Amino acid sequence: MRKTTLDMTVAENCHLTPNYSLLILQPKSISDWDNKENPFTFFDILPGQFVQVRIDQSKTTFLRRPISVNFVYPDKKELHLLVRRAGKGTEALCDIKTGDNLNVILPLGNGFSLPSEEETAIGYYPLLVGGGVGVAPLLYLGKLLRDRGINPSFLLAAKNEKDLLLIDKFKEFGTVYVSTDDGSAGTPGLVTANPALNEQWSKIYCCGPMPMMKAIARIAKTNSIPCEVSLENTMACGVGACLCCVEDTVEGHVCVCTEGPVFNTDVLKWE
Repeated sequence: MRKTTLDMTVAENCHLTPNYSLLILQPKSISDWDNKENPFTFFDILPGQFVQVRIDQSKTTFLRRPISVNFVYPDKKELHLLVRRAGKGTEALCDIKTGDNLNVILPLGNGFSLPSEEETAIGYYPLLVGGGVGVAPLLYLGKLLRDRGINPSFLLAAKNEKDLLLIDKFKEFGTVYVSTDDGSAGTPGLVTANPALNEQWSKIYCCGPMPMMKAIARIAKTNSIPCEVSLENTMACGVGACLCCVEDTVEGHVCVCTEGPVFNTDVLKWE
């Protein structure tokens, strides 16, 4: 897939919680967007892909930061990024002001696989499992599944009710199940204790902390359910040059940024 470096403007910075911000971006030159040749269109962006963001607002942040695509409005040429405050780079992103500029490389990586027409015709019942900021890529995936006439279900996990993100948006596209560590909302305890996982799903899509994804993958394997996960390995370049995101698979060591970040769990050497 063709990639481009694009200057974008922060149309809005929505502070969801003290530690999470939703950035709404548009191309800086949106007025003449359709009058020049572009290497891609917003329709090309797939759920599960990511962007590499240059953070000019932080003088001590030299490397770009990989951020999952949260949502896309192709007609409006609008890109949404969900950012968790974790270090100097993401702190600068969470504090960015409306009207500020961001330079991004996009779209990067390989996204989640969507069902074929045959799979959809016989009945396709996917469960999308997300924990923390790992819920980010699942919203656009849910939207594209709904566009295909599929009713996805979401299982969203957080430490507490305040850290549950974009719940109302997820409800626009499917049924939402919730787990919180402290029991302040939904099923108490780890996401693996949620009874939604007892159903026989057509497929499970998952993104979140590594221990959570490995546990979900084990449950899927036990129940003979295909499972895809979006890995969050540390990345620096985003194009397979630095090798810091390498993951061991049945096909050898591969770069998550180019071969992933989405993998079928059957190819991962997690056991």
